[in-house]
Amino acid sequence: MEEEDAAADPYLPYDGGGDTIPLQEIPRRGSNYAMSNGGGAASSSTHLLDFLEEPIPGVGTYDDFHTIDWVREKCKDRERHRKINSKKKESAWEFTKSLYDAWSGWLVVTLTGLASGALAGLIDIAADWMNDLKEGVCLSAMWFNHEQCCWTSNETTFAERDKCPQWKSWAELILGQAEGPGSYIMNYFMYIYWALSFAFLAVCLVKVFAPYACGSGIPEIKTILSGFIIRGYLGKWTLMIKTITLVLAVASGLSLGKEGPLVHVACCCGNIFSYLFPKYSKNEAKKREVLSAASAAGVSVAFGAPIGGVLFSLEEVSYYFPLKTLWRSFFAALVAAFVLRSINPFGNSRLVLFYVEYHTPWYLFELIPFILLGVFGGLWGAFFIRANIAWCRRRKSTRFGKYPVLEVILVAAITAVVAFPNPYTRQNTSELIKELFTDCGPLESSQLCQYRSQMNGSKAFTDNPNRPAEPGVYSAMWQLCLALIFKIIMTIFTFGLKVPSGLFIPSMAIGAIAGRIVGIAVEQLAYYHHDWFLFKEWCEVGADCITPGLYAMVGAAACLGGVTRMTVSLVVIVFELTGGLEYIVPLMAAVMTSKWVGDAFGREGIYEAHIRLNGYPFLDAKEEFTHTTLAREVMRPRRSDPPLAVLTQDDLTVEELQGVINETSYNGFPVIVSKESQRLVGFALRRDITIAIENARRKQEGIMLNSRVYFTQHAPTLPADSPRPLKLRSILDMSPFTVTDHTPMEIVVDIFRKLGLRQCLVTHNGRLLGIITKKDILRHMAQMANQDPESIMFN
Repeated sequence: MEEEDAAADPYLPYDGGGDTIPLQEIPRRGSNYAMSNGGGAASSSTHLLDFLEEPIPGVGTYDDFHTIDWVREKCKDRERHRKINSKKKESAWEFTKSLYDAWSGWLVVTLTGLASGALAGLIDIAADWMNDLKEGVCLSAMWFNHEQCCWTSNETTFAERDKCPQWKSWAELILGQAEGPGSYIMNYFMYIYWALSFAFLAVCLVKVFAPYACGSGIPEIKTILSGFIIRGYLGKWTLMIKTITLVLAVASGLSLGKEGPLVHVACCCGNIFSYLFPKYSKNEAKKREVLSAASAAGVSVAFGAPIGGVLFSLEEVSYYFPLKTLWRSFFAALVAAFVLRSINPFGNSRLVLFYVEYHTPWYLFELIPFILLGVFGGLWGAFFIRANIAWCRRRKSTRFGKYPVLEVILVAAITAVVAFPNPYTRQNTSELIKELFTDCGPLESSQLCQYRSQMNGSKAFTDNPNRPAEPGVYSAMWQLCLALIFKIIMTIFTFGLKVPSGLFIPSMAIGAIAGRIVGIAVEQLAYYHHDWFLFKEWCEVGADCITPGLYAMVGAAACLGGVTRMTVSLVVIVFELTGGLEYIVPLMAAVMTSKWVGDAFGREGIYEAHIRLNGYPFLDAKEEFTHTTLAREVMRPRRSDPPLAVLTQDDLTVEELQGVINETSYNGFPVIVSKESQRLVGFALRRDITIAIENARRKQEGIMLNSRVYFTQHAPTLPADSPRPLKLRSILDMSPFTVTDHTPMEIVVDIFRKLGLRQCLVTHNGRLLGIITKKDILRHMAQMANQDPESIMFN
């Protein structure tokens, strides 16, 4: 049994590996250090079976706010896989276990997809109902929202399709009148009352039960996927509170969306289900493969875009994305979209509220306004990132940040008071985007579609959208301009509040408003100046030329791209939303323009900016390291620092080892042959040493404070009256990554990024000089960018 356990541990090398004492050390060390060869007469201290050859519970796990060691986790997984493969031919039971292990990956992503789709459907239905509750209630069936309430009514008219006797506004219920200033004031008051109630309940639930449920969640998920541990961030309490408060926050009318938080909800599902399978629960690197698939499922249900979800996971959030994760992400996104489609939350047999189809081709000249929308998106993105980060930094550094409930109430009150008079800000943001995306046709009663017919000047509709606009369209454009200013200001102050808040929908709304305004302007220009050389070639009088809804869609993509700096995944998400393959070129042109314009002001997207603001140890793969520093300039200890804390392989006692641990706060210690030679043997983690000593004292007799600790394969020969030695070989990493002191830092940074290292040891001619941790690299990069190096808060 001991041999099997030894073979299963990837950190136990062959006999003699790393134990050889340099020749010049032997005379000085004397007879106490004669190595036992495993045969013949062993000393009294080595004939006992060492229990530490067996795996120690807790060793190999990580503390909160620490980074995982990707290399060690991958080694553990390979060893586990080899063990299962070697045993599967022994019996039918072992073969069944190997099949279960192979299929557990598909099973966990299936469960994640099912849960994500079901929760997304629940959130969509509940948010729609609560949003309409601010304006009135359905008397025939309380659980129906406004639209569902009037479906069965025979008394609706074309112009007033939202009015039916079953739906009562609060003024009708309380005052008994539907029109007049009194009813307007009552509806206004009830709208503010419900908005404040929902916002207050959301922030209180977050503050009391799950502080991690606030915000978008994507910056933290990016950090977790890069190997950082944030305990409880993806737990069951966070999932439950995030689901409830997301509904409340969206219904409160705040300038936020549910799409970003849905990624967090899906990742919570993935994390919870991964604990059902030992393959994932005991390996942090494997668990992150499930979380990558879960984030794809989250975007799939948020936008009804399964392929876009997979690309979002690959482009935006994942740090390590092997091919099998791509397949599993695709499958998770497919299952989640299938479940959401089965629930059909919007009653339109679509996965999203604002699904549209256009039938008009676009023309080459239109690339000019599309690119201008891209420039607007890039400028908006750069402005928003700077303004929002400045506000969030102010919130952190002033007393204002100590009163999150008051801040949410204040922002919700201002939002509700300003939003109600304008019909475009009063309605749900998703419904606003739907109205802006929709093309004007004979069945549209929106104010944006009040065109004059060319036949007799009456307000009739023909199939031709290029008609002169009525005053209704111009008043709608003024309202849209005011809505644009309102959304821009409120989104800056809303993103970062202590409630679940996504950024996708507000950004798309801002772009859609700007796009629709540009679209109507180009349309009217084409109508009144059809003889201009720009329009003469392709836009004849009375022809179907300009689609304002398409401009809204392009503007929405451009603004979202400017804020997040997504490209490929964003284009795919938007074309899956609209079902229009032929509009990919305008979308690509606008999204790339917005990225270039945004990058000119700063290369960080909003999520990277929030990661830096929070001080998470995230090494961005997109960021280039261009400085010419060497490893010795970054490593610790510096010249002014105390010497490096190291352990010797067989000189320490338990008391001395505990003294080193208590006096320092380092996460690990290099193990060397002796203080004189400084030759490297391996690396031992602080947590593993502490757990191993506690475990030994509990389970093994004879371990005392003066017991010798050794990291070698065989115990040193000790006097007969010595207490039993403690072997810690099994917790020693025998192959720590090392670089020489002359290695350029750009290579070191590349090694850290591509291998996901926690630390790297620096040597000179084989002698240990110092250590470089992930935190040291981030501090150095911050220093090189003239930023505060102490902003990297976590280990």
